[in-house]
Amino acid sequence: MPKVYVRTYGCQMNERDSEQVARMFTEGGYTVTEDEREADAVLINTCSVRDQAEQKALGKMGAMMHAGRDRKHVVYGFMGCMAQSRGDELFKAVPSLDVVVGTQKYHKVFEYVDGILQRRLEARMDDPSHSLRGASVCDIAEEEGSQNTIRDHAHKDYQASAFVSIMQGCNMRCSFCIVPDTRGKERGRPIADIVAEVRHLAEKGVREVTLLGQIVNLYGRTEFPKVDGKSPFVQLLEAVHGVEGIERIRFTSPHPIGYREDLVAAFTYLPKLCSHIHFPMQSGSDRILRDMRRPYKNARFVEICENMKAARPGLAITTDIIVGFPGETEEDFQATIDTVERLQFDNAFVFRYSKRRNTPAAEMDGQLEETEKESRNQRLLDVVNRIAKEKHAALVGTRQQVLCEGPSKTNASRLSGRTSQNKIVIFDGDPARLTGRILDIQIEESTGFTLYGTPCLT
Repeated sequence: MPKVYVRTYGCQMNERDSEQVARMFTEGGYTVTEDEREADAVLINTCSVRDQAEQKALGKMGAMMHAGRDRKHVVYGFMGCMAQSRGDELFKAVPSLDVVVGTQKYHKVFEYVDGILQRRLEARMDDPSHSLRGASVCDIAEEEGSQNTIRDHAHKDYQASAFVSIMQGCNMRCSFCIVPDTRGKERGRPIADIVAEVRHLAEKGVREVTLLGQIVNLYGRTEFPKVDGKSPFVQLLEAVHGVEGIERIRFTSPHPIGYREDLVAAFTYLPKLCSHIHFPMQSGSDRILRDMRRPYKNARFVEICENMKAARPGLAITTDIIVGFPGETEEDFQATIDTVERLQFDNAFVFRYSKRRNTPAAEMDGQLEETEKESRNQRLLDVVNRIAKEKHAALVGTRQQVLCEGPSKTNASRLSGRTSQNKIVIFDGDPARLTGRILDIQIEESTGFTLYGTPCLT
């Protein structure tokens, strides 16, 4: 039985896409392995949002090829946003590469890889000295209906949560972002199909779903009508909320441009919606937001956050922020710090601006030195981390409801779960008995970003 190794870099959407590919390989008779050294097919799925992710992926692929140089039948491939963006040029960067598959062709990966592998294995049997390289495949073409192909799950034992892709693509044109070019235009799946997928997950024991979209709250705006003043996304939330067995619903990532009153109101009458939103701000400066082509002002972002906190007391908000954007002055940067202090985010992912080719920002005047970007990155992280640690410390001594997700990734002898506010909690217990259950946990300790506690079992 052949084996496939799939490595993912980047966002939750990449993880979900990789899961779909892995499911297709298992249905085709392959075993998914965690050890690339024993794999007959090696695939890397990576994003192109930041150059660092691309370089990691290229470095990892090169290292795996070198380590497996004596296993000449192995098929190597890139898939995802970097594959979509760079296409044929990846064959020049990585000469022994076999497959490059874009974001609208995940459902073709198995066919391409298995075809090459079977031809090589047959050729090796006929003539062991025969060269097995060549016959590469590059498919980055658009395909209508591709958003409907990310629907199957490689289910694991005791799986508590799952990602559900509800759409592909993005119609926004932020000046720093290449996603519209790598993921294509917005394309939403039918509500009925999404609900059927969620219902199937619930029947398998999944208790929490995270709805995924590049701009998730703009789901269906070009395909489906409003009903009773509610956007297609709120209609979808209501439909998923009605699935028996699902106890928690998350979504990521919304955009301020589509954060209307109906979505705010949903948090007042849909209790399964978790008390956490990841809401990218990017900058606290109106001037920088304009140059980023983010069609809102800082005051509007702040207003939405405050409205959400009023609708759902105890709501946790996390965000994304870019520092060192072209032309960012110390005053612009201070506006970002001021907004972070005002909104008291529970956490933030802070990124140094990274040039991406074929984006307007890459050609802008006022590109900052890397040393200045790094300085601002660290200064902002200091603020973000201080606030996050204070919020975690305030939970010590309280009782929190935690969805047990199974053994901790860093210590398999203990269990891990998350609160509705997305705080990680570590505790002891039997994974077979507790995974998938929402437990009351007495919080006893905080290390700054992780909580530790004891289950209050009856």
